[in-house]
Amino acid sequence: MTITAASAQQPLSAALRTGSRAEHESAENSGFVTELLAGRVNEAGYAAYLRRLHTVYVALEDSVFAHRDDPLVAAVYDPALERRAALEADLDHWAPGQPLETTSVAAAAYADRLRDADWGGALLAHHYTRYLGDLSGGRAIGKTLNRIFALDGAGLAFYDFPQIPKPKPYKDAYRARLDALDLPADVAARIVDEVKVAFRLNEAVFAELALGLPGYARPANPESPTAPA
Repeated sequence: MTITAASAQQPLSAALRTGSRAEHESAENSGFVTELLAGRVNEAGYAAYLRRLHTVYVALEDSVFAHRDDPLVAAVYDPALERRAALEADLDHWAPGQPLETTSVAAAAYADRLRDADWGGALLAHHYTRYLGDLSGGRAIGKTLNRIFALDGAGLAFYDFPQIPKPKPYKDAYRARLDALDLPADVAARIVDEVKVAFRLNEAVFAELALGLPGYARPANPESPTAPA
């Protein structure tokens, strides 16, 4: 199936980036992320974050796979991006023998939004928000954690894309596929609105994690505590 429509006023990739800038910056500057990147979150806090990500990515990847023949989803669908197995490997490192599930209300709401999506444009919005973020700032987070915890690469599979050795060309090609959809302005606007929703859902996860920061404080010579849900 081929999508044909009048072009939007600007390329879709640019519309997504500029239209969601405020929401992106708000999520990026959350208290939990700030503390994590400063090395002040312990293993328990990071495992709590990974559990929430696992909830989100299971829902995202199930929904994207189920709608992979939708032309909007097909434009970006790529199993090389999937993070479920990587998250499970990381949780085995950070919280060995503990359940993958979490009681997080914020992560459950995020997952519900993904599972309830019945329009390819909504899934494209979440796919773009999560995976392009993983290939950009996410990789920087991985490098920071590697240094802070002296991991020598262990427990950081989430930030490693073995089938995408050069992220920049991949991201450029991804954006080109978005722009090639040549969507009308009203459809592009709906997708931008859903990207904003995605960032707000992500920020809600961070806000929830921030409530646990007193218990996630990393001492000067941290030991690995039991990771909470």
